Amino acid sequence: MKSTVFEVTTGHSEVVYDLTPQCTQFAREAGGDGLLHVFVPHATAGIAVLELGAGSDHDLLAALRELLPADDRWRHAHGSRGHGRSHVMPALIPPYATIPVIGGALTLGTWQSIALVDLNVDNPDRQVRLSFLTDD
Repeated sequence: MKSTVFEVTTGHSEVVYDLTPQCTQFAREAGGDGLLHVFVPHATAGIAVLELGAGSDHDLLAALRELLPADDRWRHAHGSRGHGRSHVMPALIPPYATIPVIGGALTLGTWQSIALVDLNVDNPDRQVRLSFLTDD
């Protein structure tokens, strides 16, 4: 297994951050056929495979705001108002995704991208672990 960790700064606002370029480069460098596993070791972030740049990223954030409002209903209440929702979000958008790789290329669909979803406005710095699994 080949593995690497890199840092992402998401800032202090809700974000859908495109990881596709880093994933593409890592898969190309790993080469061959296998599985790319993308993981964020955080209790308040997730990984999504979706279309980006055509409004879907904004729609996802709007849907999450509706499902998980940033208000005072959350028992997990430290940090900014509504912080507890960030700890619930990974049950909806898990902190990982696995993408097949053929000949060093991600086998994403035409409009698919790999994104970090982060609602936690209190933590602007994230780690992402990429692991390339083969049967070798």
